[in-house]
Amino acid sequence: MRVLILGGDGYLGWPTALSLSKRGHDVHIIDNYSRRKLSEVLNLQPLVTQPDLNARIELWENVSGNKISCGLGDVTDYEYLLEQVRNFQPDSVIHYAEQPSAPYSMLGYHEARYTLTNNLISTLNLIYVVKEVNSAIHIVKLGTMGEYGTPDIDIEEGFIDIEHKGRKDRFLFPRQAGSLYHTTKIQDTDLLYFYVRVWGLCVTDLMQGPVYGMFTEEMFAEHGLETFFSYDEIFGTVLNRFFVQAVIDMPLMVYGNGGQTRGFLNIKDTMQCIELALLNPPNPGKLSIYNQFTEIFSVKELASIVQKTAIDFGLKARIEHIPNPRIESEQHYYNPDNSSFKKLGLIPHLLDEKFIIQMFEYVFKHKNKISRKIIKPSTVWS
Repeated sequence: MRVLILGGDGYLGWPTALSLSKRGHDVHIIDNYSRRKLSEVLNLQPLVTQPDLNARIELWENVSGNKISCGLGDVTDYEYLLEQVRNFQPDSVIHYAEQPSAPYSMLGYHEARYTLTNNLISTLNLIYVVKEVNSAIHIVKLGTMGEYGTPDIDIEEGFIDIEHKGRKDRFLFPRQAGSLYHTTKIQDTDLLYFYVRVWGLCVTDLMQGPVYGMFTEEMFAEHGLETFFSYDEIFGTVLNRFFVQAVIDMPLMVYGNGGQTRGFLNIKDTMQCIELALLNPPNPGKLSIYNQFTEIFSVKELASIVQKTAIDFGLKARIEHIPNPRIESEQHYYNPDNSSFKKLGLIPHLLDEKFIIQMFEYVFKHKNKISRKIIKPSTVWS
């Protein structure tokens, strides 16, 4: 099929483009380098600097023989997005083009305003462009498990049946965001669900847990095709930070008591889930919501897993509990459903020692590029 990827230069957008290209889909990318620009402004460079999008695409074509086209522009510019969609005529659009960081959204007013404007206007523009060009285009939007928060009941996949005073109905599962970023993701879901109902659009919303990993079948370090590896407090994920902290003999910093529990998945499984979603669109006028994760860990469990392998490498990997900069429950119930992707054929890549060794080897290779000063958290919710 013809797949348009918004935010195709990013941590997930780039490997998604390669994965779909390898599998024979016709891929077009749009990106405005906002993720790179924010990193430059904040002086939070990834572990390895990646070439620009045109160079990456050329490299991919040389390695694979497959072509990917791209446009450099901002999807919050309605006319630009309209032109790109009209010209490419996609069957599906994958929407990654949002500011992806909870800590960034909590830095201050200007960062909060940018997060709201970028995330909500990009989604609204996509909705109107699809209606204008072809309402049958399948929108696949990357949501987050963080939309649900940590309720004291089981988390269903998107919807919940409620009986109240003798009557029953089906609603979106109640959302309890933990940051402004997550709040914009809730608003994305509300926007899409509204226009699904009134315009009959075809939308899949993926409630994705934190992703870990660097390599897929298509991304190889020796070819220079890998994605971004961020380990700073704004854009880095918890596992990335633990790997880097262990390598440079810095304590593995666990926020609070470390009981915060989430659903995680390997980047390889993100690639699987995206294609499964593309190949199984809902009917027009329906919103499909899938919870996209494979395993559940608390932060302190992840720290212990990394610590065990780090010690085998001869590293100290001491775990240190530090004051939590976020306002969140550090001990809570967490039991989300993730059965839909399993039914569609997802074969999970679970967190194991082989993967952890591979990540340690990658970080060791680039150890001299690590900046210690960007790891420790300084952004506080309060």
